[in-house]
Amino acid sequence: MHDTSQTHPLQVPRRIQQQPVQLGAAQAEQFAATFDALAAAVDTVVLGKQEVVRLALTAMFAQGHILLEDVPGTGKTTLARTIAAAVSGQWRRIQFTPDLLPSDVSGVTIFNQASGAFEFHPGPVFANIVIADEINRASPKTQSALLEVMEEGRVTVDGNPHQVPQPFLVVATQNPVEMDGTYRLPEAQLDRFLVKLSVGYPVEAAEIEVLRGTHQRSPEHLAPVIDTDTVAQMAEMAKHVYIAEPLYAYLVQLANATRNHPQVAVGVSPRGLIALTRAASVFALSQGRTYIIPEDVKALAGPVFAHRVQLAPDAAMRGITGAQIVSDAFDQVPVPLPASAA
Repeated sequence: MHDTSQTHPLQVPRRIQQQPVQLGAAQAEQFAATFDALAAAVDTVVLGKQEVVRLALTAMFAQGHILLEDVPGTGKTTLARTIAAAVSGQWRRIQFTPDLLPSDVSGVTIFNQASGAFEFHPGPVFANIVIADEINRASPKTQSALLEVMEEGRVTVDGNPHQVPQPFLVVATQNPVEMDGTYRLPEAQLDRFLVKLSVGYPVEAAEIEVLRGTHQRSPEHLAPVIDTDTVAQMAEMAKHVYIAEPLYAYLVQLANATRNHPQVAVGVSPRGLIALTRAASVFALSQGRTYIIPEDVKALAGPVFAHRVQLAPDAAMRGITGAQIVSDAFDQVPVPLPASAA
């Protein structure tokens, strides 16, 4: 059952009248119901991965991009295709390979002899949902073709900007960097993914169910649940979730804790901090609330922060992970106490 109570102390500030838009409980419940229906539809294809599915949908409604990393055959591409199928919009799939060129992703300008002018032929990146399959198998030059479009929603070819459809979402999959034939994603590109998730192996019961219905469960058989207009509307709604002043300070202190950690070379960027704020807003609405609580931040900090942390060389050699750094940050930063509702 969703928590629709509007009496949480952090949600009732003295300055709430200054908020330009106030969401009501009915709007939060409608958002949560639509979110649940979408998650349930994806769950019918991607079995036993409810948490990963909900985190991926949270990123989508937060207008962020998703990076799925795991060993081959665990369902990364299936999850990406299922999300695309559940949203009635235009989607394209790009299979990244070592010989893929940047123009194969973004498009190319070709001279039309009939018209005597150059014409732009858009690449597969011009879609609402772009599935970048095995993104780290392509060269860094080709990977960089996604940098501008992931941040600004446009592609510049021969000096001319071209807007991609909105909403725009990149769902990328990658194999672990230790595997043969992979190129490490540069830090600037990792920072453009709102979340990094791992699908993992299914539990035994789910894997048996997968074997029983291999041919019946396919993204192609999934009927769309919502359209891209609904995605845009829900994303806009999430921008008006209330965040109390103590939580703003809490978020910044968590980011600073990663930046000042002795085992970290570069901590969480301001972009990462904004990403966590947006994701927490969606997460709160998916629970039927119009305000963020510290538990929302804690649930999302790992997927949003961990891949943005650049470890010091000695820490990386000792097997320290970004997730451990994020955990240390929560241990160092005290949770804000509920303020008086008076």
